[in-house]
Amino acid sequence: MRDVPDNTGRFKSRPHYEPKELDRLFEKVLIDFFKESHGSIPIPVTTDDITLLIERDTSDFDPGSDLSEYGLNVEGVTEFPKNGKPRVRIASELAYDEVRENRYRTTLTHEYGHVCLHTYLFQMIDSEKDRKQVCKRDAIVGASAVDWIEWQAGYACGALLMPASKVRQRATNFMTNQNLDSDKPIRGLPALDLIELIKNDFQVSEAAARVRLSILGFLPN
Repeated sequence: MRDVPDNTGRFKSRPHYEPKELDRLFEKVLIDFFKESHGSIPIPVTTDDITLLIERDTSDFDPGSDLSEYGLNVEGVTEFPKNGKPRVRIASELAYDEVRENRYRTTLTHEYGHVCLHTYLFQMIDSEKDRKQVCKRDAIVGASAVDWIEWQAGYACGALLMPASKVRQRATNFMTNQNLDSDKPIRGLPALDLIELIKNDFQVSEAAARVRLSILGFLPN
């Protein structure tokens, strides 16, 4: 990680991470978290485990919040007090709808990405009203690299739900069993089969599995 100028003007400078750095960082978070309870990272990482991780690193976690005051399609808000741990709020329509569990898991890990990566930045801001990050659905699942703070939290989401080493292990085994060339991205029907495998094993959406496999080089960008 290195500091670079923040072109948004929100902060004096901001952290720049290479994708591999974020993969290592969040895999270590999971390894340390599960060391005593599991001995290794379980797959899938359950919603209850994600909740425990957030509760450990925040002062307050509310998965049933009314976030309508922030406008339409806001699914998560992380607030950063000047001192102490952040507070995370998740829209109630996600927390209590089983049909949306994958969206809920995505939002939880996205907000945890802000907690883990950005707390120190917000604590340098004097104005209390500016020490919060409001996350709409589009930014949670598809922020561009231009929106660096949401892109980093989005990458954290994929790295936590689909740890790089675990995805590589499953994808490599799949390619071996299918007699596929390991030097080339997978295309066609085998690509769809691999996406389905990752989707089911890691309890994520098809879109999230596809993005993660592309980032890790198993599918074309």
